[in-house]
Amino acid sequence: MSILAPSAAGSRQASDDAGSTSGHVGGLSHAFAPAFLLLRPHLAELDRCLRAQLDAFEPEIRAMADYCIDVAGKRIRPALVFFSGWREPGLPAPDLVRVAAVIELIHLATLVHDDIMDGADLRRNRRTAAREYGSTAAVLLGDALFAHALHLATQFPTTEVCAAVSESTRRVCAGEIAQTLRRGSVDITRADYERMIDLKTAELFRVSCFLGSRLAGLEPDFVEAAACFGRHLGIAYQIYDDLTDFFGEENRVGKTLGTDFTNGKLTLPIFVLLERLPPAERGALEAEVAGQFPPQLAVRLRQMEKLGVFSAGVDAVNAELAAAGTSLAPWADLAPAKHLVTLADLLRGQVAALKN
Repeated sequence: MSILAPSAAGSRQASDDAGSTSGHVGGLSHAFAPAFLLLRPHLAELDRCLRAQLDAFEPEIRAMADYCIDVAGKRIRPALVFFSGWREPGLPAPDLVRVAAVIELIHLATLVHDDIMDGADLRRNRRTAAREYGSTAAVLLGDALFAHALHLATQFPTTEVCAAVSESTRRVCAGEIAQTLRRGSVDITRADYERMIDLKTAELFRVSCFLGSRLAGLEPDFVEAAACFGRHLGIAYQIYDDLTDFFGEENRVGKTLGTDFTNGKLTLPIFVLLERLPPAERGALEAEVAGQFPPQLAVRLRQMEKLGVFSAGVDAVNAELAAAGTSLAPWADLAPAKHLVTLADLLRGQVAALKN
């Protein structure tokens, strides 16, 4: 089935199709850039749609919303929408553009709130909204982005899209709340960690694949498999992001690094380090996570290097990517499946590049 709705026409056009998407391709591994080159017209239409939404914001906050929307990120979640609902090259279907915009707005709202909670100064190589406008205004700005995303979702001729993104938004917030309440605690299991990243990150990946394939009218079994793929890819991506916080380079990644550790978040690298440190040294790390002593980031990085923490993280990412690929194996010859698997390959390459 198709639940096609008219696309919002952009009042402010992107100045150049290639230029509007070059930022999305430029940060990717050259070997996988062709996968995103396929999405040039899709991402250009997405940018137009997002720009068109600015007119819906009150004049008092329009520039603030523009500041968030204008940030040229990787657009991974829209890519999942477009590839899971792939029909043919060329201009994308208006319904896919609109649902990609909904999900991207929700994602941008979560970034605004994340940066406030983490005290981050940089996001994609420029000041975060919290640093630009102050934390109080940024909280409300994130709320406004959330609210408009849900308003946009109501414009489909069925309640299915709005119901799906509303539930996903709640689950994302639940994951963030759970992680926030457990900051500074070492009384967290691997299962707890996996549950939190399933909610706060993988959920938007899952719903992107679900809605993309659903709107394209693909068979229900594939829709379910695509959603499963998205979930595993999202978990893999969060583990990659957790590795980046320790092993990335700030000038390459474009955001403040080391914030997870300094904010008492127990992520996979710290889990592995706690497991591999001798008992006599483990207590000091636990005290740093709990905020009893200042975090010794340089010391922990040396220990991670010595104890193979990065390799353990890569293994965890690859396990999730393998599970993602398995979910789509029965549809290996279907174009949407082929494109989605390419994104998994892209992430695998990005993880490897952290140490190169």
